[in-house]
Amino acid sequence: MDSLPYFVEGEVVKGFGRGSKQLGIPTANYGQNLVDMLPNGLSNGIYYGFCQVNYGPVHKMVVSIGWNPFYKNEKRSMETHIIQQFDKDFYGSNLKTMTIGFIRDEKNFANVGTPIYVKIERLHYLIYFSPRASTTRDLFVFYSDELIEAIKSDIVTAERQLDLEHNSILKDHNFFSIKR
Repeated sequence: MDSLPYFVEGEVVKGFGRGSKQLGIPTANYGQNLVDMLPNGLSNGIYYGFCQVNYGPVHKMVVSIGWNPFYKNEKRSMETHIIQQFDKDFYGSNLKTMTIGFIRDEKNFANVGTPIYVKIERLHYLIYFSPRASTTRDLFVFYSDELIEAIKSDIVTAERQLDLEHNSILKDHNFFSIKR
């Protein structure tokens, strides 16, 4: 991709509230003005890179750029998942992102959280694989989260790519040391 690496700096704004609440995967979102300035060569999809909140430590990230077809967004968005736990929301904070690599195209998903029913005899095989599960009489219910599994896979891919030496050195890029 000719547009990479791509650098963005701006204020974290409140998004749709789906990342943390519905998916359990929080995202930091840029305002529409910054999203509208994304270059044409930066196609919709899932990317990886590094980011920084309020000039603090630099962290790994996965960023989704696009329309999020599952949710039928009317506007393009740029949603950054920082691969780091934070104690609280940081709306209004300064966020710097350096997008350096492409993972996959944006795609639609059939569902989020489709219940699948399995006989109790198979319970011990499945409980390990499903963090959200319940039982109903002789059936065990777990949820097939195609979207969440794809996001988790994207995070693993990003971490692997960002650990490669030619990528990991970018964590020290001077972009992260400049304060506005």
